[in-house]
Formats: sequence, structure tokens, C-alpha cells
Amino acid sequence: MVMKCLSCSSYAMHEMGLASRRPFRKCARVVGEVLGKFHPHGDTAVYESLVRMAQDFSMRYPLVQGHGNFGSVDADPPAAMRYTECRLDSLAEAMFLTDLELNTVDFVPNFDNSQKEPSLLPARVPSLLLNGSSGIAVGMATNIPPHNLGELVDVLSVIIQNPEATLQELLECMPGPDFPTGGTILGNQGILEAYKSGRGRIVVRGKTDIETIDEKSKRTAIIIKEIPYQTNKATLVQKIAELAEDKVLEGISDIRDESDRTGMRVVIELKRSADPAIVLNNLYRHTALQSSFSCNMVAILDGQPKLMGLKEILQAFLDFRCSVIERRARYKLSQALERKHIVEGIVIGLDNLDAVIQMIRETSNHTAATGALVKEFDLSEKQAEALLDITLKRLTSLERKKFVDEAKILSEEISKLNELLSSKELIFQLIQQEAADLKNKFSTPRRSLIDDSVSCEVDDIDIIPNEEMLLILSEKGYAKRMNPNTFSLQHRGTIGKSVGKMRLNDSTSDFIVCQTHDHVLYFSDKGIVYSARAYKIPECTRTATGTPLVQLLPLSDGERITSIIPVSEFGEDQCLVMLTVNGYIKKVPLNAFSSIRSTGIISIQLVPGDELKWVRRCGNDDLVALASQKGRVIVNSCDKLRALGRNTRGVYAMKLKEGDKMAAMDIIPATAHKMPEKIDRRVRDLSPPWLLFVAENGIGKRVPLNAFRLLNFNAVGLQGYKLPEDCRLAAVFIAGLSLTEDGESDEQVVLVSQSGTVNRIKVKDISIQSRHSRGVILMRLEHAGKIQSASLISAAAAEVTED
Repeated sequence: MVMKCLSCSSYAMHEMGLASRRPFRKCARVVGEVLGKFHPHGDTAVYESLVRMAQDFSMRYPLVQGHGNFGSVDADPPAAMRYTECRLDSLAEAMFLTDLELNTVDFVPNFDNSQKEPSLLPARVPSLLLNGSSGIAVGMATNIPPHNLGELVDVLSVIIQNPEATLQELLECMPGPDFPTGGTILGNQGILEAYKSGRGRIVVRGKTDIETIDEKSKRTAIIIKEIPYQTNKATLVQKIAELAEDKVLEGISDIRDESDRTGMRVVIELKRSADPAIVLNNLYRHTALQSSFSCNMVAILDGQPKLMGLKEILQAFLDFRCSVIERRARYKLSQALERKHIVEGIVIGLDNLDAVIQMIRETSNHTAATGALVKEFDLSEKQAEALLDITLKRLTSLERKKFVDEAKILSEEISKLNELLSSKELIFQLIQQEAADLKNKFSTPRRSLIDDSVSCEVDDIDIIPNEEMLLILSEKGYAKRMNPNTFSLQHRGTIGKSVGKMRLNDSTSDFIVCQTHDHVLYFSDKGIVYSARAYKIPECTRTATGTPLVQLLPLSDGERITSIIPVSEFGEDQCLVMLTVNGYIKKVPLNAFSSIRSTGIISIQLVPGDELKWVRRCGNDDLVALASQKGRVIVNSCDKLRALGRNTRGVYAMKLKEGDKMAAMDIIPATAHKMPEKIDRRVRDLSPPWLLFVAENGIGKRVPLNAFRLLNFNAVGLQGYKLPEDCRLAAVFIAGLSLTEDGESDEQVVLVSQSGTVNRIKVKDISIQSRHSRGVILMRLEHAGKIQSASLISAAAAEVTED
């Protein structure tokens, strides 16, 4: 119906003489002309089609020039047709109406058989692709996107020169649709599917900029400059405002529409703490700022609807255009032959002018004169009639020469037309030339950009800020993500604050600080490693029990996660050191875990009865500190460990005495240590770094790293902590990597008891002692059980508030 109204309106305006250089006329006159002659239906459909042909935000190349209110991108209605005026655009004349009177298309009776109307218009480029088409009929629908005129002409030339051209070759000339409202097309997969099969989903985003609106406060604003095709700007702005009010879109302080006749400008002011990239990705996900155009390229071919790809549509148009060229050439040929026939008769008469005049004077009437000329000079009746119609002033010798020259020109034209009709190649060249003329005169730059580097899907990671977080893991396999400010700083020796509600007989096993975008590697006691983004763990309050890891990871029965490693980048110079409870240690390159399938992969081979307990990241120049439950310590270079594959067991880390097992492992960065070759007991050096020991009974101490020497792996180890018989070592850390201006530690240690209580204290409050000393009280454990786990964090890494 819409396409019928478009063609009827164009033809009606053509008949009314509303050319691009003629004065404007009321749209009501055009609508009345269409209704009275070609389209006996409601005036609404006709006027809406006429309005759409004049809207530069609906048509990539408007076909009608309008005066007055023709609506807006905010879906404001146009003025009534009695107020608006219109005339044809020069492109419509050149593309659709140039050859209409040359018998290029069939004319059929109109609805009341009072006159003829063209069944279709002799377009010079495929208008279905140029301005697109959208409509619904009984049992079928079509949705074809608009394209750029210059690119469309180029791709038409390619398929003319090489009918076997591949789709990829066509895409080099016409990479995709070109929407009148601009925007950015994400990826080309949807374009390929649409051009290949006729159906595809093209994702379009609006174009935006980030502007600073306040230099002092560093407040920014998102500026929307273009929106996706067929998107209502007013509705979009209203939707953004509603989502911001409902807290679905966070970080927005104000929104206003500053669009005017110079262009579109929607300003979304952000709060001071808001990340523009996160807000923008949320806009893409929740609003029509990112929309999809579903291509369904159905067209009428040989009287039947057919789903066609790009090549099929172009080929169908070429077949139609060849037919138009041939019919036009035959029409011109017949006209030229007829005129040449007349001119030849006139030249014969002028060559025998005296005899002709004498013969005319002797005849009694017009009919007799015609018969006499036909009989005497062997002329046809048309030639005799034309000769009799010549006025006296054209009997001069100069006029005779004009007829002779005209006959010569007509002969050349006839020869060219015959040559054209006999050569398909010449017809294709003419199609190319006429299309190129349109391109040279009316082509405009592409408005829609195509970005292959951006995914068309907005992932969760795109809308989640990359903020610092606490990740807490329990012995029973429950994980929870919390803000670092959840816990306030406390003093050494206090009871502490609960990390949260723990399940019966459960306790906290690990406590780390990472970023929400980090890859978290989950290592299980069975030597399997799993991977998931940190934000996949739901954020919860301190009193929440957490989320079972079995809901996030495909853990087998009885399998427990014993170590978690956050990774932002899988560097080639980084390795993971793994330590089992029974004392096996090995080093594996970190990039061996960059691609982990959803079911997990093997990280280490375990002997029966052993379990993987500790995994740490290190470089070759770093040191690894190992400690057993009875306080024995080995410090050695990571470089002494040979890098192995994932599916290996490793080597012995320490010679463990009977009843002893491994208790802890930590990494000492290369820039933080200067290990002595021998220990000088006469020199008491208390400078950092230190080994921070934490015992199960809540006692701890700092021991200077200089108090230890490098020992080979598989040794007995040095005495690091003299513990009571009923007490074991809970954790060992390298402290002193973050220092204040006075050289003291700027770190904090977080202690977690078996009952789930947490105590967070400053490392500088823990006294520095010798390797054989007893230590000081770090956490009172009257009703909290034993120390279950401990974590060391930098004070600069997490802003804390006083309790």
C-alpha cells in the first residue's frame, strides 16, 4: 500500500507539473489528484506517504521538497495537508520520471478505466535498496534498509562487470546500509546474513560524545548526537529519565534535549562519581540508544513475493533496467525511422519542386493532390501529406539542406540504436553511465559508520564498574563479594567484627582483594582449576551467608575450592606456584590457564591422599617462602623451580617430620628482598621486609627476612616459629611491601576465626621479634575457636572508615 501511494504520488505530481523548479503547491491538491485518479482509498495513507517522502530522517534521499511542518524525529505529527506545500525533488525527476513517456513501462487502466497509469516507474537505480521499504501485507512482510546512492551505483557497476562477483567483493563497494539518522552499525555479521539470505539482524547504536561540563569537579556529560533509525527521540529521552528515576540507570543527575535546527544534541549530565563508559553501556542495554534493524528483504518478482539476497535484488533490477533500455531504444528507433521516412519524402519533393507545384496546381482538391504525388514520385501517403504541409518559406535551398542534414543525423541515430539493441554489453554500459550520472549529481557522504571492533552485545562486564572488592570463601564452598569498606579498622588484641552469618560447622578459608573485572582462577583440592569473572559472585551484605560455588562452578561431589587467584592479565613472564598439603610443589606458566573450559582443567596431578592447598602467582626472580605447621621455614628463589606442564606432580618442597604438614606459602617480590648468604647473629637488622607469622591460637609476630637464608627445596628448613605442642602455624605472609614515609608498614592483616569473626589490624602494631620468640596476641579467641584463615592487604588499596 505504501509503495503504491509513493508511486501514485510521484506520478500525480509529475502530471500536475510540480517539477523541482516550479512553484510549490498545496499538498491537499496532490492528495486530491491521487484520490480522484489513482488511489480511491482514504486520504490518510496518501498524505502520510507524501509526508514521509519529504522527511530527511525517514528517507535517505527525500523524493519530495516540502514547505511547512512535515513532522519531526520526535514523532510530532505534520500539519494538515491544507497548510503544507510540496513539489518533486530533482532526484525523483532524474531517477523515476525521465523516460516515463518513452514507452519504457506498461500503462494500465486506473480504477475507473478513465485513464492510464504506469504499473511501475522506470527507476535508474534500485529504489528498494536506495530508500528501503517497510510494509505488512496478508501473510507476508518486508523490511529493507536504506543505502548510500554512491555505494549502490558502485556495487551495480561491479555486478555488471562481473556477474559472478562474490558477496565479499560486493561488500567492498557497499559495506552495509546507510541510515538517514546516521548511527554506528556494530559488526558485519548481520549485514552478511541479510545480504546472503535476505534475513539478518543489524545492530545500530547512536553516536555519542563525552564532554567535561565542570573542570573543577571533573563532572562529565554524555552527548547524544545521532540515534538509531526509526527511533523516537522524545520517547528515548523520556525512557532514560524514567529509568534514572527508578534507579535502573545509575549515575545520571540530569537529562535535557538541546536539539535545534542545526542538529541533534541530547545532554545527559552525570554525577561526579559516575563512570561515563559504564553509564553509556547501561544506556545501550536498557534503552533504544542501541536498537536492531531486522532485515526481511521480500520483494515482488514476476508478480510473486520472494525473499532475496543482495545479488538477487541487483540481478532482478538489471533485468528490469535492460528491459527499460530496450523498450526505450525501440521506441526511439520507431520514432527515428518514422521521421526519416517523412524527411526522405520531403527531400524528394524539394528536389522536384517545379513538378510538385505544377501537379498541385492541376489537381482539384487535397485528396487528388496526395494521390498524384504518391503515384508520380513513389511516395507513401504520410510522405505526400508531409510534403503538402510544408509552407512556402521552407522551399528555399537552405531549408532543403536542413532536411538533408536531419536525414543524415537520423541515419546515424538509427544505426546507433540498432547497434544498442543488438549488443547486451552496450546496454549494460548505458545502465552504468546513467547510474553514474545520478551518483555524480546527487551522491552524499555515508552517514552510518560500520564498526567491526565493537561487539553488538553489551556484556555484563561492560556495565559493571571495575572496582575493588573483597572476595570471601568459606570451607564449605560458599563465596560472597563485598565492598572493602564493610569492615572498619580495629586495634590489635580486640575481638573483631563478624565477617557475616556462617552456616553450621562452616568457617572462612580465604579472603582476598581483587577487581570486579578480574578473571578468578578457582583451584580445588582435587587439582582442578575453574575460571569465572569476579563479578559473577553476587554482591551481598556482611550478614549474608554467600552463594554456594556449586551454583557457579561445575564441582564434583566432595570437591572443595582451596585457593583463588585473581588475574587481570595473563602475562607471559608470570607463573603460578602450587603447593600441596603433603609437600609437593611445582611451577606452571600463568598463560597455561588463559583459556579454561567451563568444566575446568587439570592444574596438578595428585598422589592418593594428597590435596592442593596453596596457589600463588610469582616471577622467576621472586622468592617463595614455605612454612610447615610446626614452624619450619624454607625461603628459596622461584627460579630454582623448573616450569612444568599442568598435568604433572611436581617435586618435594620440604622434608616433613612425622605428623607435620605444610601450613602456608607466600611470594616475596624480587624488588623487596636482599637475602644474605650467611646469617650474622651479631647484627640485629629490623628493616623490612618481614615474615608475618600467625598461629592458630591468635598469637603472631614479625620476623625480619634477613633472619633467614636461602635454602634448597626438599630441605628440613629453619625454625621460624617455636610453637607449643598443641598449636600449629596458620599462615605466613611477606609484610613491609607497602611503607609509610617513616618506613613503617602501611599494611593490614585480616584474621578470620572458625566462628566467622574478623579482626582487621595494622601490621605496624605487631612487634618485630626473633625466629625463636613466642609472639604477641593478635586476636582474642575465647569464644571464636581457632584462627581459620588470614589475609594481608594494603591500607592504600582499600579506604576504610573509623568504627
